[in-house]
Amino acid sequence: MNVRYRVELSQTERQQLTELLRGGKHAARKVKRAQILLAADVGASDEDIARTVGVGGSTVYRTKRRFVEGNLEAALSEEPRAGAARKLSGKQEALLVATACSSPPAGRARWTLALLADEMVKLTEHEGLSRETVRRRLAENDLKPWRKDMWCIPEVDGAYVARMEDVLDLYAEAPDPTRPVICFDESPTQLIGEARQPIPAEPGQLERYDCEYKRNGTVNLFVFLDAHRPWRKVKVTEQRTARDFAECMRELVDVHCPQAERIRVVLDNLSTHSPGALYEAFPAPEAHRLLRRLEFHYTPKHASWLNMVEIEIGVLRGQCLDRRIGERALLVSEIAAWERQRNADGARITWMFTTGRARAKLARAYPNPTKES
Repeated sequence: MNVRYRVELSQTERQQLTELLRGGKHAARKVKRAQILLAADVGASDEDIARTVGVGGSTVYRTKRRFVEGNLEAALSEEPRAGAARKLSGKQEALLVATACSSPPAGRARWTLALLADEMVKLTEHEGLSRETVRRRLAENDLKPWRKDMWCIPEVDGAYVARMEDVLDLYAEAPDPTRPVICFDESPTQLIGEARQPIPAEPGQLERYDCEYKRNGTVNLFVFLDAHRPWRKVKVTEQRTARDFAECMRELVDVHCPQAERIRVVLDNLSTHSPGALYEAFPAPEAHRLLRRLEFHYTPKHASWLNMVEIEIGVLRGQCLDRRIGERALLVSEIAAWERQRNADGARITWMFTTGRARAKLARAYPNPTKES
């Protein structure tokens, strides 16, 4: 290693490496090589680069040598390594991928590595195939046939887009105390008590709790979140009826936002979330008084993720409710403590998805008025 290689990147190469590090799926080795080249370009020593990037000095040397003697692509890519030839040919690998994407054998819910290995032995001339070989080839094609996700595929029509952009425009507005934007949702919660007293943690010993528990019923959480200021409120109720919803709206108007001229409420399409619920719960003059100060903005169907309060409920569950709480009074007390602390800390949801981004990201899904029906 007596030769000293000097890395001088062009503006285009520097930009390409910066974009590579900024995002996307890339092999860890490729990311480290990009970091090495960028560090070498600003004059860092090999020792400093190795320590900062977390690689050996020989890796820094080889990466710089491949760049100087070759090009950027050569420096980022893997050098040929000695070893046995790949077990599966290109056609056989394609067959493996097609098999993994097909229906599993009768009586099985999904393909496993062992099932795929056995199937490939039947379909090819191989006398045997290891599960590790199958796993590696599937990983290269980003396939995990033993896993699947459940999600709702919405119909992005004009009504969907109109509601989505309406909500996103509300989030993008400047804060206005006279016309606040309040995100609202509800979430059921089980009251789970301990069957036996847990054993507290000690040095060298984790806290231990019994697998048996007591189910003490359920309660409902109504959650309010201001989209533009660090404020949230959680109300615990026994039920989530239309009357409960109406009571929440009255509290929002008279208790939480008494000075507001108009309260824009973002909520989902649950049947109880309607102006009619207020007329069912209160006399007509009272319902009319409340609705004159309320303005409901509904998220699209199957798009409750557009309601910012969904994120806040996830934070509540992760920070406060991820444990066994068996009594309603204790649950109310713990949630109130969490709420006070989070409000005092000025915690807010940073919303990044805007109308402009929606139009760019979902351009293909947007309705096309120029297209013939």
